Amino acid sequence: MATTTSPEAEPDTPAPLADVTRDEASLRRFLHGLPGVDQVGVEQRAAALGTRSIKKDAKRWAIDTAISMVDLTTLEGADTRGKVRGLAAKAQRPDPERQDCPRVAAVCVYPDLVGAAVEALKGSGVHVASVATGFPSGRTSRDVKLADTRLAVEYGADEVDMVIDRGAFLEGRYMDVFDEIRAIKAASGDAHLKVILETGELATYDNVRRASWLALLAGGDFIKTSTGKVSPAATLPVTHVMLQAVRDWHVQTGQLRGVKPAGGIRTAKDAIKYLVAVHEVAGEQWLTPDLFRFGASSLLNDLLLQRRTQVDGHYSGPDYVTVD
Repeated sequence: MATTTSPEAEPDTPAPLADVTRDEASLRRFLHGLPGVDQVGVEQRAAALGTRSIKKDAKRWAIDTAISMVDLTTLEGADTRGKVRGLAAKAQRPDPERQDCPRVAAVCVYPDLVGAAVEALKGSGVHVASVATGFPSGRTSRDVKLADTRLAVEYGADEVDMVIDRGAFLEGRYMDVFDEIRAIKAASGDAHLKVILETGELATYDNVRRASWLALLAGGDFIKTSTGKVSPAATLPVTHVMLQAVRDWHVQTGQLRGVKPAGGIRTAKDAIKYLVAVHEVAGEQWLTPDLFRFGASSLLNDLLLQRRTQVDGHYSGPDYVTVD
């Protein structure tokens, strides 16, 4: 069982924005001073970008890129070590008959199964991600959330996916949410932190923008739409708002942060729409697994089927891939 040797020092807010996190009033003033989201505009732009036609070599590239961005996920109460080992095998060789098929970015599991994933993925280059902090509701004490995070890291997780306290955020207790993210970031040590906003519970695009900036200010390496347990989960308009946030963060601080839509993305066609959004909203620099991920379980199956169609020139049915 690997342990982290990094001290739990709180991350620093970048100098250009340090003053906005000095107290509750300053943080509230900053978050509520962000430009409002034009609901009609963002929905129309998302719909328009979703109609872009990508064919031939560009489509093959997009499918391979999407495969390389998948966090292959199993987050069920009935998960077993055997299921995790099977998922790890698929992560490393998504299509065993196609040696040129890229591996996925990560396998995401509960903290108690991280050790099984680490063992199965050793030396593969596939990361191990773990949900933590009382996933999916986050309704537990901070001490428990920190213990959950430390357990995942001690077992060897490369990445931690935490959930924010949506109740505190909706009550306007922004500093409580900020402090908790900072504490989880410190407890994560060298592991990358993905901050789940659960956008389906935030109600408005303005809240999504504020929550995105709050997570970035607190040190989140990624902002993530959803747990996949609440509907609606990921949507293109919400992802647009989050991509705008990381783009603007980069402009202000020079730092690159990532975005992860999760839940409800099931087809290659949908995944390509998200890649178009990444390119057009944030920029080509974000078209890498280091800065964009898909949280998915069934998406990979359709990506593999469509990849075979592109390579072989004819459609292969689901019997030709391992269906989860």
